[in-house]
Amino acid sequence: MAKRNRDGGLVYSTEFGRACPGCSQPVDQCVCDQDAVPEGDGIVRISRETKGRKGKGVTLVKGILLPASELKQLAKQLKQRCGTGGALKEGVIEIQGDQRELLKQELSQRGFQVKLSGG
Repeated sequence: MAKRNRDGGLVYSTEFGRACPGCSQPVDQCVCDQDAVPEGDGIVRISRETKGRKGKGVTLVKGILLPASELKQLAKQLKQRCGTGGALKEGVIEIQGDQRELLKQELSQRGFQVKLSGG
């Protein structure tokens, strides 16, 4: 079963799940904006969050201005460096636990301008 939006474009398919509205490919295989670099002020912000996670803390890394493919590689390397799990969601790297100081040091060595934000 395929769901379509008002314009007739494919939105969801039971074969592969969500579809990109631009190219009708599965979202994880989208070719529309693979090399698009997000906009921002160039400062990487590292914060800690527990809200909505049943008390479990995660470290959030926001503001890295890299294309999606490079950001995915960086997330993998940071998770390995911290020795924990994590995820990449909508351009934000989530690392399990409180890893702010280690991530600040690692990203500074890689040439990013880093700030700790939040409490």
